[in-house]
Amino acid sequence: MTEQRHDTTAGAGREAVARAWDELVATARRTVTDGLVVGTSGNVSVRVGDTVLVTPSGVAYDKLTPADVLGVDLDGNRLIGGLAPTSELPMHLAIYRATGAGAVVHTHAVHATAVSTLVPELPSVHYMTAALGGPVRVAPYALYGTDELAENMLHALRDRSACLLQNHGTIAYGDTLSQAFDRTAQLEWMCRLWLTASAVPGHAPSLLSLDQLRETEEKLKGYGQRT
Repeated sequence: MTEQRHDTTAGAGREAVARAWDELVATARRTVTDGLVVGTSGNVSVRVGDTVLVTPSGVAYDKLTPADVLGVDLDGNRLIGGLAPTSELPMHLAIYRATGAGAVVHTHAVHATAVSTLVPELPSVHYMTAALGGPVRVAPYALYGTDELAENMLHALRDRSACLLQNHGTIAYGDTLSQAFDRTAQLEWMCRLWLTASAVPGHAPSLLSLDQLRETEEKLKGYGQRT
């Protein structure tokens, strides 16, 4: 993966990039305030045209400014900015190349990471499992920032919009940053729910069947306001 700096946004307008960067920074800061990451762990990206804007490596999110905008192409070549991109860039780019994702959020959420150490798949303890495409799989462990981790993640994401990363955290994608963040938050909440229910002595949480999840998935298609 080469890193080259160019004075171009690869077809993305400057104003669109500026707006997207502001939203990316706000989302990254929210991962901290909502307790999904600590310090500079985790990372966020958003696609604008052929440019992927991504959080830089090792920079506190509350220190990021419009002047720190950082963008790469789908091969990881630098298009905008001078900061080094997140070490997890291979995961982000793998998702963009394999899906129609518009944004990706990766966290080290506590409950989700705990679940990733216990089971190969998050049990279907709540109907919102359907909102992520079905039971959430755990991608086998690999060293952070590697192509191996990105490959393991893609297998776990098959027909899903989120997965757990063993002994590591979560990753979720969506059409927008708000959707990707919401899916991340839902996953962490379901992991907390399962851990809480599983901790009751002498009881095991009831789980939803695949048919029940499919029924929910169909109903969710009509969820929300219609205009």
